[in-house]
Amino acid sequence: MSTAARSPYELTVGSALDDLHPALRRYFAAIPEGSRGHGSGVFELAGTPRRWLWPVLRLLARESILFPAWERSVPFTVVNAPLTDRDGRTAVVAVRRFHFSRGAGEMVDAITADSRGTDGLVDHLGRDRRFRVRLTARVVRGELHLASTEFAVRLGRRHIVLPAAISPRVLLTERFDDHADGGAPGSGETAEGAQRVSVVVDAPVLGRLYEYTGSFRYEVRPE
Repeated sequence: MSTAARSPYELTVGSALDDLHPALRRYFAAIPEGSRGHGSGVFELAGTPRRWLWPVLRLLARESILFPAWERSVPFTVVNAPLTDRDGRTAVVAVRRFHFSRGAGEMVDAITADSRGTDGLVDHLGRDRRFRVRLTARVVRGELHLASTEFAVRLGRRHIVLPAAISPRVLLTERFDDHADGGAPGSGETAEGAQRVSVVVDAPVLGRLYEYTGSFRYEVRPE
């Protein structure tokens, strides 16, 4: 008898997901084989106003990680797809497309379940997975809070964990607002409720390096 597929979040956080808002429970549940999760909405702000960081961000943009930008009201789409990676881990691959005024850019990452427990999630950043971030998960008042506990960079065939004194810290919050409008501009959709996402990247001494926050609507449908 085959067992039901489980998402990386279900494999690590487990029954704690039961305390999420029902819409978030569906978002973090397993995507059926042959289906994809599709979302669209608007980031109220995205990027960083610190232009001295932009040369580095241009390099990261080539790997589909971050972008040299600082804009408001940025339309975006996201497509989530289930995957078993080459190491046999359960994963969800996300492709986010930001529509900046100067052109579109893609952000790609893959969340895997590396071990059971609230600190078992690992986010592999970029198309080449050069960077990886270990995350701890908490459910707080129906929201999912993810915080990085380890940041590693691949050099050759090895990942080198950065010391805490210089390691960026990533904080992500996903919640559902029953009264928000998450439709993309011009979509004509009026259904109430939208998912809210907020991501910030900070660093010791330097402070805020990057952020994006906004609302979107999401559905899983067959491909």
